[in-house]
Amino acid sequence: MKRPTFVKMLAFLERLEQAKISHTMQHSREDAIMVTAFAPGQYWEIEFLEDGAIEIERFRSDGHIDDESILPELFALCSDVEPAAIAVKQNASITRK
Repeated sequence: MKRPTFVKMLAFLERLEQAKISHTMQHSREDAIMVTAFAPGQYWEIEFLEDGAIEIERFRSDGHIDDESILPELFALCSDVEPAAIAVKQNASITRK
C-alpha cells in the first residue's frame, strides 16, 4: 500500500472512531484493505487499494423483515448444488421413510 493510501486510511479510521461509527477491517484482496462501516439500515464497504484508489460499495435494507422460513433460500444461494437437485433429494428422503 502506497503511503498516501495509508495516510488516507488512517485519517478515515480516525473519523470513524470520532463519530463512534462501528466498523471492521479485513484483508480480502491482495491489493486492498477493506473497512466495513455500519449505519442504521445499511453498511458500507470501503476498500483502500494499493494504487491509491478508494472503492466504496453501499448495501441498504429495504426495511422488510423475514422470519426463519427464509433461511433455506440463504443456503440455496450459497450452495453449489442446483435447487432442483436439492428438491429431488428432499423428496427421495421422504419417499424412503
